[in-house]
Amino acid sequence: MSNESSIIGSVVSVSGSAIRCLLNSEPGSDGAPTSADLSSRIGALVKTETPESTVYGIVNSLEIEAGSGRRIALADLLGETLQGGSFQRGVSIHPMLGARVMGANSDDIGRVYAKPSAVTLRIGAIHQDRAVPAYILPNETLGKHFAVLGTTGSGKSCTVALLLRAILTKNPNGHVVLLDPHAEYAHAFGDLTEVIDPSTLSLPCWLLNFEETVAVMVIAGAAAEREAQIGILKEAILQAKRKFAGDNEDGATITVDTPVPYRIGDLLRIIDNNMGKLDKADNSAPFLRLKSRIESLNSDRRFAFMFSGVMVRDNMAAVVSRILRIPVAGKPLTIMDLSGVPSEVVDVVVSVLCRAIFDFALWKERSRSLPVLLVCEEAHRYVPARDDLGFRSTKVALSRIAKEGRKYGVSLCLVTQRPSELDSSILSQCGTLFALRMGNQQDQDFVSRALPDSARGLLSVLPSLRPQEAVVVGEGVSVPMRVHFDALDEAHRPRSGTAEFCAAWQEDAEGLPLISETIARWRAQHR
Repeated sequence: MSNESSIIGSVVSVSGSAIRCLLNSEPGSDGAPTSADLSSRIGALVKTETPESTVYGIVNSLEIEAGSGRRIALADLLGETLQGGSFQRGVSIHPMLGARVMGANSDDIGRVYAKPSAVTLRIGAIHQDRAVPAYILPNETLGKHFAVLGTTGSGKSCTVALLLRAILTKNPNGHVVLLDPHAEYAHAFGDLTEVIDPSTLSLPCWLLNFEETVAVMVIAGAAAEREAQIGILKEAILQAKRKFAGDNEDGATITVDTPVPYRIGDLLRIIDNNMGKLDKADNSAPFLRLKSRIESLNSDRRFAFMFSGVMVRDNMAAVVSRILRIPVAGKPLTIMDLSGVPSEVVDVVVSVLCRAIFDFALWKERSRSLPVLLVCEEAHRYVPARDDLGFRSTKVALSRIAKEGRKYGVSLCLVTQRPSELDSSILSQCGTLFALRMGNQQDQDFVSRALPDSARGLLSVLPSLRPQEAVVVGEGVSVPMRVHFDALDEAHRPRSGTAEFCAAWQEDAEGLPLISETIARWRAQHR
């Protein structure tokens, strides 16, 4: 980019957050764009001067007025440099009507997007000038939550991998838990991660709170019978927990939600005993259905991570230690591979994990700092805008992290391709947004409401963003920016690409060996 500042027009109107500029040049006689045309493209950085400052803005729209033929550019104001000072967000001295508007030169771009003096991480380059690095502020990004939004195929997974790699490279003793519903991230992090899937997961049923337990053990049915099963289960769990705790434990301190172990055998015997106390056999149906459901779960190997058989021990410390990577031991990232978790309990598993992470932070001594980042892929599944579309307990757990997590050192990253289906109150808690390509108008409108006024103009480029590009706004960047992300090595990319249909269909399939191997994995419920 040239280091000269060309005059492209003059200010014709001023508002609190934007200026309108009358462009003063026409295309050259040969039809080629002039310097003014090149300096006033969508996304270009422009500046205008006041007696005390230089004010900078980003062009967000261009138009030719009907009738007059005047060419108008609208620019959102980013910030200013006072005389002799560095760039600051916000404008204290607005430009005057008639003031000259100039295209920014390379020095201006370097000044506006300069590396902040605080701790930073490079994630790419500025769209206006690839020679200028783009930085995020990790403390602000993590401390106030962040979201990665974009349509399918826009590069969300690679963006998440890039951000996490940048964070963990500089912070090798971090604690990151990533909920991976499609088994795509393990490939991207190699030895940095502990991958936990249903075959290695230990999440005993006694860790569930009562609402989660009901979701697993009580079969949906008529309201009256369901309520009867819930009452039976509540009393039986309370007795089973007190039995396991023994006489030395103060039974009054144990509630149905207390994470105290209990044996499934004890639970079934208590249900049997309580059923035997009934006066009429007609009232035994809820007991029998509840008992049948628990026995079915206990014998189904798909649920072995939750129902571990006869031997029950208090391994809560080991479970928490493994999930949170305490100690880190060279693996700061835990990937929870949810792709093989039975669909009927996957929401419960997510709920338990989110609640356990928050409760550990809540009850830990405040003086012992141990921040944790929870990355939630497919976030619209767990915190949907409509209450009837998701498991209530999961939404409550994530809502609590979003609203209170930063007080206790729990940061949240929401990743979704359908932001309009996400709970708006939770997205509003995210201080930094990484918005990738978005073609759906409903999603664009939703994100627009979440953006600060100074960044609304950047929304217009969302449908036309290329892969590896994003608009980044919020607390985690010194100024709203359009970024071209650094490229990831092939070995560091998630396995989230679309199937190559034409290439795969050039050759015939392997036949029976392929089918037999697939069926074996299907039956074993293990990849």
